[in-house]
Amino acid sequence: MMAALRGPVARFRLRTWAWTRRTRGAANAVGGQQQGFDLLVIGGGSGGLACAKEAAQLGRKVAVADYVEPSPRGTRWGLGGTCVNVGCIPKKLMHQAALLGDMIKDAHHYGWEVAQPIQHSWKKMAEAVQNHVKSLNWGHRVQLQDRKVKYFNIKASFVNKHTVQGVDKGGKVTLLSADHIVIATGGRPRYPIQIKGAMEYGITSDDIFWLKESPGKTSMCKAPHAAEDVALECAGFLTGIGLDTTVMMRSIPLRGFDQQMSSLITEHMESHGTQFLKGCVPSLIKKLPTGQLQVTWEDHASGKEDTDTFDTVLWAIGRVPETRNLNLEKAGVNVNPENQKIVVDAQEATSVPHIFAIGDVAEGRPELTPTAIKAGKLLAQRLFGKSSALMDYSSVPTTVFTPLEYGCVGLSEEEAVALHGQEHVEVYHAYYKPLEFTVTDRDASQCYIKMVCLREPPQLVLGLHFLGPNAGEVTQGFALGIKCGASYAQVMQTVGIHPTCSEEVVKLHISKRSGLQPTVTGC
Repeated sequence: MMAALRGPVARFRLRTWAWTRRTRGAANAVGGQQQGFDLLVIGGGSGGLACAKEAAQLGRKVAVADYVEPSPRGTRWGLGGTCVNVGCIPKKLMHQAALLGDMIKDAHHYGWEVAQPIQHSWKKMAEAVQNHVKSLNWGHRVQLQDRKVKYFNIKASFVNKHTVQGVDKGGKVTLLSADHIVIATGGRPRYPIQIKGAMEYGITSDDIFWLKESPGKTSMCKAPHAAEDVALECAGFLTGIGLDTTVMMRSIPLRGFDQQMSSLITEHMESHGTQFLKGCVPSLIKKLPTGQLQVTWEDHASGKEDTDTFDTVLWAIGRVPETRNLNLEKAGVNVNPENQKIVVDAQEATSVPHIFAIGDVAEGRPELTPTAIKAGKLLAQRLFGKSSALMDYSSVPTTVFTPLEYGCVGLSEEEAVALHGQEHVEVYHAYYKPLEFTVTDRDASQCYIKMVCLREPPQLVLGLHFLGPNAGEVTQGFALGIKCGASYAQVMQTVGIHPTCSEEVVKLHISKRSGLQPTVTGC
């Protein structure tokens, strides 16, 4: 019966079935000796690698077990985890490709004679991005080898509290034991399995960056309850390189982020060519004889159904932690039954004291690469370096790489009001125009900054939100001040660098409460 299955869903289920059969009998199949380590890290993403390398630097015997299950569409990649392979790195590079397209269009205003129309090659861009990612995969292998970290390309699961068994792609079983075990397996994109045709014909962020040919006309489907900034980021760079792109979303665009900023982002994207179907939920994906995909969706406001055809359907409806195949129950590790994330304490420890979890797989942690890296290093230092320093997850800065970038740190306006009350919160804000936009007369109507503060002097800064070019570079610097407890008064005493976009932060003087027009008109 299994041999008769066809299609990506069937192949995905067949791989899972075969792996389950192998691991069930693994204990009886092992003939070699068990290998022991001071630290075993399960997962070769940013957090796991950082933890492993730090422990090795401290003189410990360390192993990393990492295995990437191919996506339902068959996409596979190397060592480095989500960020390196199917996240931050390829996303930022493709975002840069779109920005360069805009710069080329602007170039003639600055005296450059550029032949029009300009053309973009997905194939050339993808090859360059993929080659860079492969070089990072190789670099991680070399770094582990240099630090004498033993690398196992195996799919790991627990046998007991100190022992893990791993199966490689050929079915060979390896047993590993360790005094300390760190789970850093991250997460994978979720598929809406209740929608017919979703898995058969759709792709996710696991696939988009590894496509050899252009995705063409693309539908981006976003979940009602997922932050999934990747949906807007991918839609932004696809539009930017000239592809017809539609974002279908049931509710708000960036859950968990400041909603005024989220609205400005979508306004900017709409005005620059990305189409949004708001309040819409797909119900059926059907492949046509032409090879195109027919998407049927329901408009929740009107209750009407509609259809359109696309070349690619990309799901961005949240992520699920990679915990289900770890056999955590055999080790006694507790998970949140609602989301399957591993429950941890401030020490990153699970319900089993010598087993830890870091990064996206851990309950209540930001799903951000830098937090996983820092948490991993600090954990290794606590275990083997006589340190007691804990990871501080407050005021973590981040950036959404939409065409107009959005950087933020601290509380959103909604969070600040909910925590302190409207009467105790002061919001300073401004619309501004980057100098670079003036010669080209580029639209800057969504370039906006706001600083959320306590109203009582000296007005502690609770959050900063920046929408504009190079938002990540701007936000990183101000994040230090906010982390150190900066007040509005101190920010106002800071001298800006002229002419820059970041100087507009230290010039914020109009509060929302005043009702005055917040548009910057000069120095």
